[in-house]
Amino acid sequence: MRFLILALLFIFFPAAIFASVVSDEALPEYDNIFHNDSGWIGGDGAYSVSLSPDTALWFFGDTCIGEVKSGKREITAIINNSVVILRGKNPKKAKVEFFWNKDSSGKAAAFIKPRDGVGWFWPFAGILSNSKLFIFLMQIDKSLEKDSLGFKLIGTTIAEVDNPFDSPYEWIINQRKIPFGKFSNQGNLFFGSSVLKEDGFIYIYGCSEDWSKGTGGRSMIIARAPVDRITDFSYWRFFSQGEWVADLSMATKVFDGVATEYSVQYYRKLKEYVCIYTENSLSKNILARTSLTPFGPWSQEEIVYDCPEYAWDKDYFCYAAKAHPELALKKDDLIISYVCNSVDMDKLSSDARIYWPRFIKVRINSE
Repeated sequence: MRFLILALLFIFFPAAIFASVVSDEALPEYDNIFHNDSGWIGGDGAYSVSLSPDTALWFFGDTCIGEVKSGKREITAIINNSVVILRGKNPKKAKVEFFWNKDSSGKAAAFIKPRDGVGWFWPFAGILSNSKLFIFLMQIDKSLEKDSLGFKLIGTTIAEVDNPFDSPYEWIINQRKIPFGKFSNQGNLFFGSSVLKEDGFIYIYGCSEDWSKGTGGRSMIIARAPVDRITDFSYWRFFSQGEWVADLSMATKVFDGVATEYSVQYYRKLKEYVCIYTENSLSKNILARTSLTPFGPWSQEEIVYDCPEYAWDKDYFCYAAKAHPELALKKDDLIISYVCNSVDMDKLSSDARIYWPRFIKVRINSE
């Protein structure tokens, strides 16, 4: 019923009006959940999936292994992904358990690797559906092309976990390559930036990139599939001018300036959907847009937080902003994580303040 009402609102109202930011504050007690002095000592990405009211899985991209001493990292390995189980919603009492693998020589290795042996995975959004876990994985490889940052996206995969409530070391994982995507140095098209379960469907959010437009050339795109057909790609449909079509080439670019990583959730306080992202992927600004439906139309962006780490060092940058609804203790709270990193790898070691998930709480009201 709620979806029918929202669909009617979509017809009669051109866009949601974004609310005003009532307050925002840093959450050092949440930051401390993941701070560790030995073993797992930092990572980016920080996607989460709720397993129960007080247990969540977290997925990290590049992860530092080693020790933290006197505010500095002694890194013994950097692996491409790791998994964390967070138990408890009270940050002062929450417990974490870290998971990664080892290679044949006993050195730290990524938790999950591509089945075809090419490149590596960075985990993006995940969702629990019909007692299975689905994790969207970006397959990355090295690149020597100019302006490539040394890597390139070459494909996307869904990891289907049959037994997500067991220890991650016991997971039975099937990898299924996603047939929808375009990958080139002119821009990529991919899905997995965020996922949302709503009214019998899994909404799968992604990005369409066109670097001829400059930094604003990354747009939101949306697919959806029935909740029990997420890996049957014949059931995927793409949002196109208010309709759901089978032809990917007709997919609507919903709005520009989105990040590669973002979140879409239903925000009970506003009774609207909220998209949280870092402006153009790398910025001091964390933005939000709202919509009366999971697919738009979306309001104009609103700055909800100005990351202070940008002022710490000229080589620092922030990214990977997204919301974590399972952490919210009140319905009017948005708990958001982001990551501060450096273009200078030496500073990743010398400054252990950076390269952890950092948390903020934002409260907004409708106008």
